Amino acid sequence: MTSIGGAEMVDWNLAVATATRLVRPGPDVSRDEARAVVAELRRHAKAAEEHVRAFTRMIPEGHEPENTPVLVVDRAGWIKANIAGFRELLKPLLDKMQERRGGGPGGAVLGAVGGKVTGVEVGMLLSFLASRVLGQYETFAPASREFPAGANGGGRLLLVAPNIVHVERELEVDPHDFRLWVCLHEETHRTQFTAVPWLRDHLEGEIQAFLGETEVDPMTVLERLREAAQSLAGGRPEGEEGEDEGRSLVEIVQTPAQREILGRLTAVMSLLEGHADFVMDGVGPDVVPSVAEIREKFQQRRAKGAGRLDQALRKLLGLDAKLRQYRDGERFVRAVVEEVGMDGFNRIWTSPNTLPTKSEIAKPADWVARVHRKTES
Repeated sequence: MTSIGGAEMVDWNLAVATATRLVRPGPDVSRDEARAVVAELRRHAKAAEEHVRAFTRMIPEGHEPENTPVLVVDRAGWIKANIAGFRELLKPLLDKMQERRGGGPGGAVLGAVGGKVTGVEVGMLLSFLASRVLGQYETFAPASREFPAGANGGGRLLLVAPNIVHVERELEVDPHDFRLWVCLHEETHRTQFTAVPWLRDHLEGEIQAFLGETEVDPMTVLERLREAAQSLAGGRPEGEEGEDEGRSLVEIVQTPAQREILGRLTAVMSLLEGHADFVMDGVGPDVVPSVAEIREKFQQRRAKGAGRLDQALRKLLGLDAKLRQYRDGERFVRAVVEEVGMDGFNRIWTSPNTLPTKSEIAKPADWVARVHRKTES
């Protein structure tokens, strides 16, 4: 648990227990089927590694980047792994909230609420997300016996087997093709971070700067968590609205400095997600026979969500912004590659200064002009 001065801001153990208890059950598969799925995902992850390297040309021939593990997990495993990552990333923010807890407005109320209620609310949100994530490269994953990670703070690739099976059945697509298609996307993220050594530290620095600038009262953060948790439980009255209606958790806690940082983070995440989609589609036709059908059905699924509650929670958690990142980032990558080729695009990985700005994501020609003109002059 995160404990400062004997008081716990978040009961992380309770968050894990709550999320694990509330998460939806996975699809009905036999033990033999489950073993076959796990084995196939591991094979596809290995095959995807070679496909992605050949297509992106980010890793020079004969060079072996730092290896990071591939873990095939269930929904409970995804929850436990992500709780560990959240504890690492959120510690500076929780420390700051803890300092305000004693003397600031609402401090007494926050003390009464306590870490256990917050842990339940975090757990409820994670239970919602745990049934939706197909795969994830955990960039800031602390290593443990249960969840190993790369050396020197390296990450790990998670593939959530029950969610992959659920979606392939829902879309009625070829399961073997779909599993490889998912692995291509997630392997691209692993390649991004293993081939670009400075990228992890750069992202972590931006995130910590964002959290360090937080000036919001702790009760406001907890109220946003409670609002999301009540939505999951059907506890928010129909039609109840406030001035923060429709805003995400991230948007609510922004200061002017945070808005600048968030603009840079949005650009980087759009690049990473769009690049993964571009690679997935570029490799797909050669190795995934039904890629066109999969892509069309999956895009439709991404766009529509699963109903009003799902859409409200996606907005509150900022997941709709992630959907825009896929779309805008993929358009950026495609335009740049068409203009300057794959090697010209790969100049983007030279340093933080060659990453696109938020405005350049929308105007790829501006990035080409800035980076290539400067390099060639």
